Amino acid sequence: MRRRHAHAAIRYALAVGLLAAVGPTSCSAPRPEARSPKPDAPKIAAAANLNFVLTQIADRFASDRGKRVEVVFGASGTLMRQIQDGAPFEMFLAADEEFPARLAAAGLTRDDGAVYAVGRLALFAPSGSPLTVDDRLDGLSRLVKSGTAGRFAIANPDVAPYGKAAEAVLRKRGLWDAIRPRLVLGDTIAQAAQFASSGDTVGGLVAFSVVLAPGFADRGTHAVIPDADYPPLRQRMVLLKNASATAADFYRYVLSDAARTEFEKYGYGIP
Repeated sequence: MRRRHAHAAIRYALAVGLLAAVGPTSCSAPRPEARSPKPDAPKIAAAANLNFVLTQIADRFASDRGKRVEVVFGASGTLMRQIQDGAPFEMFLAADEEFPARLAAAGLTRDDGAVYAVGRLALFAPSGSPLTVDDRLDGLSRLVKSGTAGRFAIANPDVAPYGKAAEAVLRKRGLWDAIRPRLVLGDTIAQAAQFASSGDTVGGLVAFSVVLAPGFADRGTHAVIPDADYPPLRQRMVLLKNASATAADFYRYVLSDAARTEFEKYGYGIP
């Protein structure tokens, strides 16, 4: 897959905190005590689209249960490989079902886990972009045909399920071949959202949950892509073989009504 390198300006972090989600070693919670968890806090690997919602859930878990977890965000495929290589994670929340299934097949998990949420994809264009936003990508198609599309951001389909979903949407709308040379690929969906909102691209296909993050929607316009346009983003989580009692408790908490409320607030479907 051909990659286009982004201009240096789009490397700057979003004011709403997206930079914390870009790298696979970013921690979840914005407060100092959460960024420096107690040594015995279990490490939780989580897909980057969960940056905001899982931070809220982890905070509620700490308040309700008096226990802390350290959440590390990254691309699902990258986190899976880290787990295969022995990274000390105790739980994995992916953006799809494929990557947890691989770990289960390799005997690295306690069981097959559970689907905890269903993600959604959105088209986003920053303020001032020539892209007219609509759920069928007609505005993007017009820009492509006119030769004025500029660069367009998605997550890397090789490691990010939301990137794979974005590719499926672009293929369905007959835009993939034409727009592929113009793509700016984020290592995670959070980085793709950073690129899409930077003003150095005409926009991008990003996680709806990121669009709903505080302050993000004010940076431009968006449209939610119909679920039928891409394979379902059924997000599965698994406990790893070495999971502690605290990690197991957090796993159950993610399936609780309190967590479901947070997922719904950020636009996720509940299985």
